[in-house]
Amino acid sequence: MAETTYVPELKQKYREEVAKALTEEFGYTSPMQLPRLEKIVISVGVGEAIQNKKLLDAAVAELGLISGQKAVKTKAKKSVANFKVREGMEIGARVTLRGDRMWEFLFRLVNVALPRVKDFRGINPNSFDGHGNYALGIREQIIFPEIDYDRIERVSGLNVVVCTSARTDQEARQLLGKLGMPFRN
Repeated sequence: MAETTYVPELKQKYREEVAKALTEEFGYTSPMQLPRLEKIVISVGVGEAIQNKKLLDAAVAELGLISGQKAVKTKAKKSVANFKVREGMEIGARVTLRGDRMWEFLFRLVNVALPRVKDFRGINPNSFDGHGNYALGIREQIIFPEIDYDRIERVSGLNVVVCTSARTDQEARQLLGKLGMPFRN
């Protein structure tokens, strides 16, 4: 009996279409030169967790639902007196996605979550860091269908960073654009 292994739809599109298009456009001589996705990091800052620990636990649970993987709590690196934050306090959560989960999350982000944003006109094409990584801020976690609006503690934002192996921002923009990221004109 032949075993069939699951390949995420976006990963298959990358292998069959995007890789060829990028090779033609940039003239790569080796497949190792092709820019590829390395990881996606999703993070949430919960400043109110200083007074209410339940908010941080809710944020960790929501990140777990969105990503399909358990999130870790992050601690403050420095003490800031104005915000009543001490070094080592838990004030956020993050999750790093790699492999098939990364491809599935990007597919859901592009095809399901972003179209649910109110008055959506595309994402900012200038949010690259100069090394081929793209940072995206999402104002409401409720755009993800996994989140039940009636059960959330509070509406909060999250950050999504897409790390690529591209050497330039132009290569990364073409890679993400061909994968379906809806950049604003």
